[in-house]
Amino acid sequence: MPTVSHHGRDTAYEYADRDAPGAPICFVHGSGGSSTVWKSQHRIADEHPVVAVDLSGHGESDDIDGEPGYTTLSAYADDVIAVYEATDSRVLAGNSLGGAVVMHILLERSEEIPVGAAVLTGTGARLGVLEDIRRWLENNFERAVDFLHGTDRFFHDPDPRLQALSKAAMRECGREVTQRDFLTCHEFDVRGQLGTIDAPTLVLHGEYDQLTPPDYHEYLADHLPAGTRQEIPDAAHLAMLEQPDAFNEALVSFLDDES
Repeated sequence: MPTVSHHGRDTAYEYADRDAPGAPICFVHGSGGSSTVWKSQHRIADEHPVVAVDLSGHGESDDIDGEPGYTTLSAYADDVIAVYEATDSRVLAGNSLGGAVVMHILLERSEEIPVGAAVLTGTGARLGVLEDIRRWLENNFERAVDFLHGTDRFFHDPDPRLQALSKAAMRECGREVTQRDFLTCHEFDVRGQLGTIDAPTLVLHGEYDQLTPPDYHEYLADHLPAGTRQEIPDAAHLAMLEQPDAFNEALVSFLDDES
C-alpha cells in the first residue's frame, strides 16, 4: 500500500483508478475497521478514483499515542487530510467514526483542503455508545464483537463469509484501538454546528441500521444546509459492504448531479 508521512508517522491508503474522469473520493472507515471496508467501492474506479485511508493504528498505518475523544479525532483528521492532499481528492466520504472525522474536518479544518462534496453514511451528529458496549470493550472484547455483528447492527442479513471477514478485521484491529475509537465516538456531538457546513452532502444509510438509526440521518439531512438523504434497502450499518451496488449507484448519481 502507498503511504504518506506526516506528523512523525506514516499513514497507509488504498488507491484505485481506471482512468476515471470524475473527482477522486477519499473514504474513511469506522471504529475497529480499516480501508478494506470500502473494497466494493473499487468497482466505481472507472468513474471516480477511489482512495481509502487506514486511520492511525488501523490496517497498515502507524499508531498514535493519544487519549480518546477530541485528541484522537484530530489525529485521525490529520491522517485523512494528509492522504486527501497527496491524492488530489475532492470528495470526502465517511462511515460511522469516519463520518465524525469528515464532519470534524468540514467544521474546523475546511480551509486546509478543497472539499467539493461529502458523503456521510452510518453516522450521526451525535454518536453516543451504549454503556454495555463500552463495558464489553473494556472487559470482554469478544462479547462486543459478537454484539456488533448481531442482526441489524453491522449487517441486516449478511453472507456468513462477509460476517466472518468483518469479525476477523475487528480482531486484527484489536481491543485497545477499537475501544479508543468507540470512546471517541461517544464524546462526539456537533448537533449545534451543522448549519455551518456548506458542502453538498449526501446522507446515505441502511434501512435497518440499529447502531445509527434512520432518524440520525434524517437529523443530519434536515440540519445540513445542502444535505440530501437516501436510504439503502435491506442493509444496516455497513451498507457499502452489504448492498454495494445500491450504495455505489446512489453515490455516483449524487456526485454526477453535483458536477
